[in-house]
This record gives sequence, C-alpha cells and structure tokens, in this order.
Amino acid sequence: MTVRPACRGAARRRFETSTWHTRQVISDVQPERGVFANRTLNLRSVEAIGYDMDYTLIPYRTDEWESTAFSHARVVLGHHGVDVEGLEFEPDAHIQGLVIDLDLGNLIKATRFGYVIRAMHGTRELSFDELRRAYSDVVVDLAEPRFRFLNTLFSISEASLYAQLVDRLDAGELLSRPGPPMGYDELYRLVSGSIDQVHRTGALKAEIISDPDRFCSLDDDTARTLLDQRLAGKRLLLITNSEWTYTQPMMRYAFDRAVDGEIAGGTWRDLFDIVVVAAAKPTFFESKAPSFRMVDPERGWFVPHHGPYSDGEVYHGGCAAVVEESLDLAGDQILYVGDHLFGDVHVTKSLVRWRTALILRELEAEVQDALGFADSEAELRDLMNAKIDLETRLSQARLESARSGGRRSHDVDRLYAEVARLDERITPLAIRSGRLGSASWGPLMRAGNDKSLFARQVEKYADVYTSRVANLGPRTPYAYLRAARTNLPHDAVVLRDRSDT
Repeated sequence: MTVRPACRGAARRRFETSTWHTRQVISDVQPERGVFANRTLNLRSVEAIGYDMDYTLIPYRTDEWESTAFSHARVVLGHHGVDVEGLEFEPDAHIQGLVIDLDLGNLIKATRFGYVIRAMHGTRELSFDELRRAYSDVVVDLAEPRFRFLNTLFSISEASLYAQLVDRLDAGELLSRPGPPMGYDELYRLVSGSIDQVHRTGALKAEIISDPDRFCSLDDDTARTLLDQRLAGKRLLLITNSEWTYTQPMMRYAFDRAVDGEIAGGTWRDLFDIVVVAAAKPTFFESKAPSFRMVDPERGWFVPHHGPYSDGEVYHGGCAAVVEESLDLAGDQILYVGDHLFGDVHVTKSLVRWRTALILRELEAEVQDALGFADSEAELRDLMNAKIDLETRLSQARLESARSGGRRSHDVDRLYAEVARLDERITPLAIRSGRLGSASWGPLMRAGNDKSLFARQVEKYADVYTSRVANLGPRTPYAYLRAARTNLPHDAVVLRDRSDT
C-alpha cells in the first residue's frame, strides 16, 4: 500500500537541494531559551529522535486550551449530578508540579525531599499553623495512593475544577440532586474521569481543529530544527497519544507552511521516518509485543500489520520495542522529547533507557523573572550570609554567658537586636523571591530555599530540559550538551572564602 506521495529517497533529495536558512548562533540566544543539562548528552551519538506532539512539537496557549477543557469537563460533571453553576477557570491559580492529597482534599507543594511548604484546601491557603498540624509528620511519597502528581500542563484545568469543588463538597453544596456521600478521593476520581472523557471524545478536539490559531502558539524555528536534524542524518519519529484524525490536521497546520518554505512541495510527513499515533503512552514504553495497525493516511482506514515499522508509514499503536527493532537501535542511541514528566520522560528513562528531553514552556517566564530579580537575589544572599555570621556570634555569646553563671551579657542583647534588624531587610526580599513565577505557588522548580519535588523529578528523569523544541536548533544536532558542575552544601564555604580574599 502506498501511503506517501514521495519516497524517502525523493524527500532526501529535496533536503539536499533546498535553500537552507541562516541559523542563529548560540551567543545570540536569550537566556530563557537555553537547553539545560542534568546529565551530559552527546547529540552526535544520538541516531534517532522521537517527538511527542501536544505541548511539544505544537505549543498550545495554555489559558485557551485549559479553559476550553475546563468548560467541556464542567458539562460532563453536570451530567453526573454535580452543581457546576458558577465554576470559573482560574488560569493563574495553579501550576503543574503540585500534588493532590486525596486524604485531606488539599493541593500541596513540596520540596525535593517531600516536605510540604505550602498547601491550599480547596481555594483557601492554609495558615502556617494549619500546615504544621497537617503535614509536620508527613513526607510526600508519589508512590503512595494518597498522592496524585500533577505533572503536565493538561492538569491545570483538573486542579482548578478540583479545588473549587472541594469548597462545595465541604459546604454540602456539591450535588445538584441527591446522591451517595462522597469523599475527597471520590471527588478526585470524578473530576479526573471527566477530564479524561473530554480528552477522549471529539468535541474539544473538533473545536481546536476548527480554530487552531486561537489555541496554538507556533514557532517556525521548530520545523527548521527538525530539518537540520534530518540533514545531519538523524532519523525522526513522531510518537503521540493523539488519534490520526487529530494528528493529521494539527501537524499540517503547524508544519506544512514552514516545511514548504524550505523544501518546495514539502509537507510535515517529510520530517519523519515513522509516525505512531494513538501510542497510549506510558503503556507504549512498557509493553513488549502489542498488536498494532497501519494507517492509510488518505482514507483514515486501519490495515492489520505484523513485524517492524516501515519507513514512511503511519501506525496506530505499537511499542518502544518495535521502534528499536525497526531502527536497529536501542537505549542511549535514541532521544525522546516530550512535555509529560511521567508519560514521556519518567517511563522512557526508567524502562527503555532512551535519552530524554523535557519541554517546560513555563521555564521562559521563570528564567525571565529570575533575571529581573537577580540584583535583589544577590542582596538577599549577602544578607543571609551576614545573618549566618551574626547567629554564629550570638550562639557563642550565649554559651559564654552560660559559662559565666547564666548572666545575659550586653553582647547577647546587641546581637539579638542586629539579627532582628537584619530580618526586617530579609523578610520582604524572601517573600518576593518565593512569589516569583506563580503568585500563589512560587517558582515551578523551587520550594523555598530548596528544589521543588517537581524539580527533583526533572533532575532524576530528564537528561536535558528546555522551554521549546526550537531551542535545540542553535545548539545544532552535533552539540555536546554538558551538565553543570553540581554544587554541594560545603562548596559554599569555599566560595565565601574566595569572595572574602
């Protein structure tokens, strides 16, 4: 069955005869568009690169997408007897990386060690005393069924619905008609199931296909980046959970114009050696021998298929093992790029040992905020170092007082006063630092002075992370992406000593 208008050889000849654009050099790249390595990644040794589609190759306008998903899910919940009158999507109220506590009905943010530093019950932030009572002896373990990790931008609408409905559940106003009692965990399953139903059915996707400009924020450099990777000999794969009926029009909208500008008559299909739709990630990376079918792109029909994937074809389902067999590649010869921390990165790194790249669109705003706060951050760091010195002297003075019979010396009182004055300067800076990024939750990758639980997962499972696929372009397919030297707590002693000299 012929499913492509041009064979791979013809497509490659078009690559070779096209007029290539001038690539922006790394020195011109804005800081927020960098590629950040947790583990050194030699792109020269990568033979194939797989891509997710939604929020990866196609960046969505999160407010538009999630508010529309929220509206559709609200209708589904109404059919289940939930009172949805007056529910409003709040785009700035939640971020990915939060955790839902099904026991207490709270949304929480935790450090990399699982200690909760901020929580909201429904739409109300917990006070310090409430937080301490609820979580002083709790360590968030994502393996426990009590916790649900919101690890994708698709979870923003889910968090907004759940928080508002917790308020109604507490007030006894959740259901519009009599029904069985419901706890916070049952409520979550109802909300999550409604969101899943919206993503599975066609109404939401039909709305996006009909007006893609409203929902998408395209970057033509993405197509150029993929074309460069093809020119460098990389084999490219599209592996998406979306069905063909959604993938085809969205990829055509996002890439055909840009590809045709580089290759006369080219389409998005010329970018990829293999296309897999309805991949059912993370099962795609877990399964060893699933049944799958070939897609006739012109008619949308499915044809039974056995054996490996073939170049230039489209497949419905399959698994990573078939990808490796088809390409005669395995493990670190393949890089997978996606936005879903669990479905795209966690299982890929854990089970098949492919190299991984995570797309975090929020990173751009977060880096910009950090750059704007840089001078204040330096001041805060200097003040904290001064406070450490003062507290050390205060401790020594208190010990001397104890040794001399317990009489409180003038030095102790003076040092207490100096620490208090220093705290008056530190407090507003610390509050501003904690509110960078989200006004409600602070930075995505930080939790107070520590890394966030989300950052720890990124660090553990993503070899590199960046805000968009196009950021790989200036680094070129031949780059050696080196991880930064990791600072340890005792390194601060050396750094402070050098700064004093």
